[in-house]
Amino acid sequence: MPAKTVKLLITTLVLITALGGLLWGTLAEGTEYYMHVDEVMAEPESWYGKKLQIHGFVVEGSRFRKPESLDYVFQVENNGKVISAAYTGIVPDTFQDGSEVVISGELDLHGGFTVAPNGVMAKCPSKYEAKPSLGSDLAVSN
Repeated sequence: MPAKTVKLLITTLVLITALGGLLWGTLAEGTEYYMHVDEVMAEPESWYGKKLQIHGFVVEGSRFRKPESLDYVFQVENNGKVISAAYTGIVPDTFQDGSEVVISGELDLHGGFTVAPNGVMAKCPSKYEAKPSLGSDLAVSN
């Protein structure tokens, strides 16, 4: 093979390896699994230490805030399975008992969930419900 072809092959191989490594490192660092509480709690040991986003509903009466701090503990449930969560930070206004939430963080060895900074996202379903049509209840007169 000519020297020019060998140089071209080596350069191509180095570039492909470098780009592949960069892509792998970026994806591995930023990957989070999106799961529901019942899916995680079915086999919690397989999720320890992995970055997760967990979807569920705040259990009624489970939200507690340590006085004079931003430390919260609460429970999230879905389909009868419950996970306990701990979070330090400001929670959204829509974070209420029964609200739908997605929490980001990691499951610890004791089955609790440590929520990452800014890792509480609460949904407000009332904002997204369709309003009744104005003309649907009106009678037409001639």
